[in-house]
Amino acid sequence: MNSGDPAGSGASGNDDSLTSQAEHPVWRTLQPVAAAVGGELLPPSERTPGDIPLDFGGETVGVLRLGGLDGALGRFIESVERELGDSLPNLSRTGKQAAVRLLYERGAFLLRKGVEDVAAAMGVSRITIYNYINAMEQPAPEPDGRGG
Repeated sequence: MNSGDPAGSGASGNDDSLTSQAEHPVWRTLQPVAAAVGGELLPPSERTPGDIPLDFGGETVGVLRLGGLDGALGRFIESVERELGDSLPNLSRTGKQAAVRLLYERGAFLLRKGVEDVAAAMGVSRITIYNYINAMEQPAPEPDGRGG
């Protein structure tokens, strides 16, 4: 099994401090989070105003630099596929509707060309995506089938 050393191996010189930081429990814990949100963990010396300091025991052990929106839709899709247990094109109709609901809740369709890109990834038309979204926004029918 891989040791999970995000800083790489064969460190020497200045890389030693990065390697020791990468071995810190905060770094090991947050590495999958950083990857999931398209961010990166950096040493405190590389901190910029938008970074999130990672404090542990009264010391800043690193910073989390969040990624921009580049690749955000892909990360949303990967997350939904993991959650639903299959790739978008392989999902049943009900699964695709659930995927659209999750993507909608996570803001995927606020991104430019979000509907078109999700439709392409899912193997359906953009009209189908709009229909799934519209169906979510409709009130549920009464259990007896009558409108009220």
